[in-house]
Amino acid sequence: MRALFWLVLLFAAAVAIAIFGHFDVGQVLIVFDPYRVDVSLNFAVLAIVVTFIVLHVLIRAIRNLWKMPERVAAYRARSRAAKAHAALRDALANLYSGRFSRAEKAARDARLLTENGPPAAMVGALAAHRMREYTRRDEWLAKIDDKEWEDARLMTTADMRVDARDAEGALDALAELEAQGMRRLHAQQIALRAHQQLKHWPEVLKLVKQLEKREAIHPAVALRLRQLSAEHLLRDRRHDPVALLECWDSLPLTERQSPRIADLAAELLLQLERPKEARKIVEDALVQQWDARLLRRYADCAGAEALPLIQRAEAWQADHPDDADLKFTLGRLCLHQQLWGKAQAFLEQSLALSGDNDTLKVRCHRALARLHEELGNTGEASVHYRASALAIKLT
Repeated sequence: MRALFWLVLLFAAAVAIAIFGHFDVGQVLIVFDPYRVDVSLNFAVLAIVVTFIVLHVLIRAIRNLWKMPERVAAYRARSRAAKAHAALRDALANLYSGRFSRAEKAARDARLLTENGPPAAMVGALAAHRMREYTRRDEWLAKIDDKEWEDARLMTTADMRVDARDAEGALDALAELEAQGMRRLHAQQIALRAHQQLKHWPEVLKLVKQLEKREAIHPAVALRLRQLSAEHLLRDRRHDPVALLECWDSLPLTERQSPRIADLAAELLLQLERPKEARKIVEDALVQQWDARLLRRYADCAGAEALPLIQRAEAWQADHPDDADLKFTLGRLCLHQQLWGKAQAFLEQSLALSGDNDTLKVRCHRALARLHEELGNTGEASVHYRASALAIKLT
């Protein structure tokens, strides 16, 4: 379209010259002693225009020749930049396609352009990390010296180090990031993984609580981590009853009401010969959540005197009249208190209510076998021992 415009303009100029060329009413005289030039006005005008055009073209040609090295350098710079940008795109594509060796090679090519240095180094570090070349990964990260990329470098370093089970290195990077006043959600998630690896359970509990507030962790995962942390905190104090009880009291209410955690705390206290504290923990947990595991643990909390526990368990029957596990617990408590008749009645009721609960059947038969051994009924004891063996399902 542009060429057509200039062509039309050229023809218009030719037509104008042809029309106005007939009106040659003047002469131009140029005297340069001893020379004299006499030409028509039209010719003089045409000569001036042609001279201007020639000079303009000549000057532009000289100017272009003068700036040729600069233009060549600019062209080469544009070519290098285009290649570097293409290499960076290839590096990203190869990284997320799983071709880590190609990604690292493309990242080296991308670094030929200075402004591509930090992102290319980041891609190279990630590629080396995926190939478990940790020394090369750290070399890539060391090349990122741009202040604007400092946060990204530290966050990526922490993420990759925790992924490589270098929890201390990850926490060092996060500490440096936090020293700059940065408290980000992703940093807390990385810190949670690092503290898990280092078994810093108080910190795990703290971070889980913070992430739950921000809805940045799945509820099921949060529950499991809280329980795991509480279990380890309790087990770490299993040799000191005072420290164990202090740890129990320091746990959040949701963990103390968990049957799993309450059962563990009661078990550890029973091993330290603290049945009263174990009994209280089990009773408080049962008020919040009825659980067969806690009922079985309740029978172990009898200590020297089982009558208070029997009375409490019998009161529970009003709300749970057909609970087979409760009947079994009452049978064990009565057996501990040598109330043979009541023990046998409760155990037989539990056996009748056990249904498809083979584990409970085995326990009931064994308890009845021990009861008959105490009473001297070896024949009945043998029957129950055989029944307990037959109730065990082998897979």
